[in-house]
This record gives sequence, C-alpha cells and structure tokens, in this order.
Amino acid sequence: MKAMVIPEPGRAVIREVPEPEPGPGEVVVSVKAAGICGTDFHIFEGDSLGSYPIIPGHEFAGVVAKVGPAVTSLAVGDRVAVDPSLFCGRCRYCLTNRGNHCENWGGIGTTVPGGFAEQVAVPESSAFRLPDALSFQEGAFVEPVACVVHGMNRLNLRPGERVLLFGAGAMGQQLVQALVHAGAAELTAVDVDPGKLALARRFGATRTVLAAALEKELGGELESFDAVVDATGAPAVIETALRFLGPAGKFLQFGVAPKRAKISLSPFDLYRRDWTLIGSMAINHTFLPALEWVAAGRIQVKPLLSKTIPLEELPEFLGRPKAPELLKVQVVF
Repeated sequence: MKAMVIPEPGRAVIREVPEPEPGPGEVVVSVKAAGICGTDFHIFEGDSLGSYPIIPGHEFAGVVAKVGPAVTSLAVGDRVAVDPSLFCGRCRYCLTNRGNHCENWGGIGTTVPGGFAEQVAVPESSAFRLPDALSFQEGAFVEPVACVVHGMNRLNLRPGERVLLFGAGAMGQQLVQALVHAGAAELTAVDVDPGKLALARRFGATRTVLAAALEKELGGELESFDAVVDATGAPAVIETALRFLGPAGKFLQFGVAPKRAKISLSPFDLYRRDWTLIGSMAINHTFLPALEWVAAGRIQVKPLLSKTIPLEELPEFLGRPKAPELLKVQVVF
C-alpha cells in the first residue's frame, strides 16, 4: 500500500509499505480523509515526540477493513473516526484522569504509523463509529475538536467573562465556537487575515482586530481581559497576549510552540496580578464529547475545510510554507 513516510527531518516521500495486519483487539482502518495539522509540520521539521522514520497523520476517519481477534464492538464496513491517543491505562497519570501525560504515552501518527497511508492499524477502543449524517471529512475533524474540548475543560471559563483570542486559523475558529457556547460575554479575536476574522464574527466573535492594528484598537485595554487564549504558538504573540491579561485572569496556551522556544515573563507580574497560566496538551479522554459536539452541529467544521489534496501531493505541501489564507487542508483517498 502507499504511505507518506518522513525518514528524517526535512524529507518526506511516498513509499510502498506492507499492509498492516490487526493484532488482538485491533482493527485496520482504510483511511478516507486525514487532516494536516501543525504538529505534522513540526514532525517534518524535526520536532517529533517519536523517532524517525514515521508515517504521520493523527486526524483521520475511514472504514474498518479488517478485524483482529477478540474485537467485539466493530465489524468490517463500519465507518469510524480514530482517537490517536495511546494511553497505557496503568500508570499514576492514567489512573488519575491525566492520560495525556501517560508515563508510557504514544500516539498514532506520532510514535506509531498514522493516517497518511491507505490503511492503518488501531486499537478497537480508539475507533468511534461515525453517525451516517457525518462525512469522512467531518469525521477527520473530531480529533482537533477533542483538543478544543480538553482546552475548554482546562480553562473552565465562567459565563460572562471577557475573552481575547489570538489566532483565527482552523483551531482558532473551533475555539471561537467553543468559547461562545461556554458563555463568553465578549469575545475578541485577533489575526493577520481579514477573511479569517470575518469567519470568526460569523461564528460568534463580538469583535475582531487585525494584528497590524492591535495597538490602535486594543492599546487602551491592557490588563483588562478575564481570559486570554493563544492559538498561534508564536513566542512573540504569546508575550504580547500576556499584556492583555487582567487581574486574576487565566491564560490558556493552546497553540503548539517549537520545543526550544522561550518567552520573557515577569514573575512579579505573575504574583501581583494573581494570574493563572494554563497549558493544554492534546486530548484527555475528550474524543467522545467532541464527536457528539460535531454530530450535533454545535461545532461547525465544514466551513473550515479549505482544500483537499491526494496523498501524492503531501510531501510537496509539507515542504513549502502554508498559504496564510488556508484553514484546514485534508488528504483524501
């Protein structure tokens, strides 16, 4: 079968690899749609949590093609979306509802072969049936929505709070919708692209600001927001975002920054302003609520799909800068 392999940082190739066979408690999924995530770019560039070579791809949906021994809940032909999290279920973090920090953590598409392939083997427990009304493209969005659900659980927003969000890309648009449903009274979104800001307003942002006009538009509102969320992962943006966090405010670092990135933070400001700084790492048993959100139409994902490409075009796509106007791009099979 065909797969996209990253044999080493900075190089991606399409190769013929053996078809996977399901082990006990596993199924093989024929991939129909797989989203391209910022993490895939990090893996391509050398910031992998696993080792090389690797077949990436952790946002995907497809059809069960093979069923291994002891599988009881799925059958060949079932349409599924896949949670890429591989938690051991035995360590102290798994046993205290912190599986995303599992001492034996792994991930489909990050430490084991993933969805940028015609087929992939996954644990039965990781494959969730898709409602008939959801397309495979929508199913491939469940994983990023699950990250948003975890981020919202971490932020614990209170109804009526004023929120400032930096980054209105595909993840930012999902966060806008989630923050609206969580009860934000005011929601200001900041981005470099006017089209993305227009979409954020459509999803419920009460105000949008072009990054180039940030000081002009928001210069008088430093230290005034109850919650500030970064969905860019850019260190310079994060430092700017912290300037707007008000007393007793909560800052959510949602965007993935490079592993070696650093920011400057005044510990006196952290103390004096009584801040809470929050990280949000991937998924933590949030795939099912994300699937239910998408199935109910609470989080709209169709407008976020900017483009689809075949697997053969993926190496070239990863090797060039992403066009700023694009939201989500998916590989379709």
